[in-house]
Amino acid sequence: MSRLHHHYDDLIEIRYATPEDAEDIHEITHDAFEIYAQSLGQPDKVAALKETPADVVRDISKKHVIIGTFVSKPAGSIRFDILPGNIAYISRFGVRPEFQKYGMGKALIQFVHARCRELGLNAIVLHTGAKVFQLVRFYYGMGYYVHSTTTDRGYIRAFLVHELQPEYDLSAAMKK
Repeated sequence: MSRLHHHYDDLIEIRYATPEDAEDIHEITHDAFEIYAQSLGQPDKVAALKETPADVVRDISKKHVIIGTFVSKPAGSIRFDILPGNIAYISRFGVRPEFQKYGMGKALIQFVHARCRELGLNAIVLHTGAKVFQLVRFYYGMGYYVHSTTTDRGYIRAFLVHELQPEYDLSAAMKK
């Protein structure tokens, strides 16, 4: 019996980042967001591309910053912040192009979901380019839905929500 899908779970490690990971996370973010900017057609509007390794170190001290490795190589990262209303706001989620399609993105999101449930949060939210079909489809597959859209950054951003509790207040998160 042949298997169509390979499972790479045993090659993926997800953990909290330390300041020593800042350079790797900076490179992952740059590689992933360069492609995101191209798909938006507006590289100058993507703040992640202006980030420095020092910015990453600052985020590691202030937010939940997670790194994923594939066969011990830095492959993906994700960050989240806890906002008023017990809402997790995901930012800077990216997987290096050469490590996409191995389950790294899914593993990072599942790690965040588990952590947010442990923390007793009400919902997880994020913004993404509404026109980037692959991303929107990915998030739908992970249990998110489009709550609303905004053009505050010069392109259409979808505000996506993953509910953890039946009641929640998104007002603080929608201002991000």
